[in-house]
Amino acid sequence: MMGKSVVWNNGLGDERIGDGHVHVWRVDLSAADTRIPTLESALSLDERARAARVPRSENRRRFVVSRAVLRCLLSQYAEVAPEQLRFDYGPHGKPELASTGPARGLSFNMSHSGDVILYAVARGRSVGIDVEYHRHRRNFMRIAERFFSIEECEALHAFPERDRLSAFYRCWTRKEAYVKARGDGIAAGLDTFSVSMDEDPCLLRSDEGPAEVARWSMADIVVENGYVSALCAEGREVIVSRFAWSER
Repeated sequence: MMGKSVVWNNGLGDERIGDGHVHVWRVDLSAADTRIPTLESALSLDERARAARVPRSENRRRFVVSRAVLRCLLSQYAEVAPEQLRFDYGPHGKPELASTGPARGLSFNMSHSGDVILYAVARGRSVGIDVEYHRHRRNFMRIAERFFSIEECEALHAFPERDRLSAFYRCWTRKEAYVKARGDGIAAGLDTFSVSMDEDPCLLRSDEGPAEVARWSMADIVVENGYVSALCAEGREVIVSRFAWSER
């Protein structure tokens, strides 16, 4: 995965999101720094209050940018001003759009790591996305033994030692994307399902049976060197389009 390249379209243009599409947006957090005063105007009063309560300036900056850009992106699909969007929250805290008019049926998910924020937007299907900065972890095998399924741990041990950390990140981001797409936190545990960790991303097994496996599609999202990302979407026929966000 490291070293691959992919084209990110510069903005949505005339492309519209259909039932079989997932749009993935990338935001460079460092490039958005100078726009924070403008972005804050898109936030709701509640979000501004939440931002003011965040103790560390770095975390406050990330919150402002991530929530404001989310509003700006979704406003393109919902055809309303960013500040007019209203969010509901599922029983496990997953945010959802209060669906009315063009916003009906829209789903989304977001993830951030380092200076990268990724958003997934779809219509008529659940989506989850995860991105992780590929840094060295001494204890990644212990993390795997604690959270991965038996099959995943066996597959990870089968990799040559030099390749295990990359395989770990592929597995971790795919598992996170799946859990986020479901939106229920997988109360039964992260070891109740298995994902692949080779170059072919997919859900391999679930304690809920074959129907659950057949319900989802996965894709790796190539961001840039140093990052690993995965997307999970409901349905078997999914067309992924990639966009880079920039404020005009």
